[in-house]
Amino acid sequence: MNDSILKYWIALKSITGVGNITFLALIDKFGSLPAIFSAPISKLIEIQGLSQNTAAAIAGFKSWDKVKAELELLDKNKINIITCHDELYPPRLMNIYDRPPLMYVRGDLNRDDINIAIVGSRMASSYGKYTTERISRELALKGLTIVSGMARGIDSTAHRGAIAAHGRTIAILGSGLDIIYPPENKKLFDDIIQNGAVISEFPLGTPPRSANFPTRNRIISGMCCGVVIVEAGEKSGSLITAKLALEQGREVFAVPGSIDSAGSRGTNKLIKQGAILIESVDDILEEIIPQIEITIPLKSPHVSCSEKVNQECHEILTGFDQKIFDSISKGRIHIDDIISTTGLPSAGILSVLTNMELRGIVEQHPGKFFSLKK
Repeated sequence: MNDSILKYWIALKSITGVGNITFLALIDKFGSLPAIFSAPISKLIEIQGLSQNTAAAIAGFKSWDKVKAELELLDKNKINIITCHDELYPPRLMNIYDRPPLMYVRGDLNRDDINIAIVGSRMASSYGKYTTERISRELALKGLTIVSGMARGIDSTAHRGAIAAHGRTIAILGSGLDIIYPPENKKLFDDIIQNGAVISEFPLGTPPRSANFPTRNRIISGMCCGVVIVEAGEKSGSLITAKLALEQGREVFAVPGSIDSAGSRGTNKLIKQGAILIESVDDILEEIIPQIEITIPLKSPHVSCSEKVNQECHEILTGFDQKIFDSISKGRIHIDDIISTTGLPSAGILSVLTNMELRGIVEQHPGKFFSLKK
């Protein structure tokens, strides 16, 4: 989106009284951002909850110099804005009613990412950190993208686990992208950008206010298939994320902890209330695989990939994926033989295979054998 249009998104975001729901309602009514700023006050106040003063602020907006300065600052800091009209906007996030109309992004978003959130206590125990790193690393090796909040403790460990596995990870911040919080996570911030993206709905210069974190939690849960809670006390902010996930129709997973640990009372309570107890990443994969829609563009809905090792399946695969697909298309094959025939790194192959399995292209058999889905 070019700056001539983007300036309207930034301007509307900056007006006091225009929250996310009002912002989205304005788009629905007027169709485009320029049309909103051209609308008369009499039409603007037809939006439920939009006051006369806010309508006047929109119709009489004059702070275009500030908007221009922000655009220049974004460009200087290599920060992009993704709006809900952009293809890269996370598809699952589009389904929540109070989704952010725009988000500030550093790094790379991938619309095809299969996201899973891992969150938990800032005061994590050694058990909590070990378990988080293990789950994050194994999920990343399976091709899933790890989403968290870059807070101390469980969140930071989740990001590091994904990075250690050369996987993708996304951090959702409760501050502007120019304010790294906690400050000791500067290197982690940079590493996440190189291995995924850092996102915030808050404009540059926004400090990490306590009220921002429950707000950002809806994005963490909203863009994911499910949320894994590791170590949460009875009043942990992670329980807010779990509640939001349930409201959004996402799966909630919880790692059990000691009955004597105050830091596990929240997670243990979640399990009692119906959260899925996890002992390994397989417990997570078993729940989310059925949720992933199979979107293979076959000409006939009754023709499977194994019957058509052909043009239609090839059309959705390129490069790295294609080499792996070609090796499997010849028949059932062991993972070691895939590595040998393709010459690709094993971690990358496992990631692609899991993505293919989630998309309904391949299936895994006992003994690490793979074949095309029948």
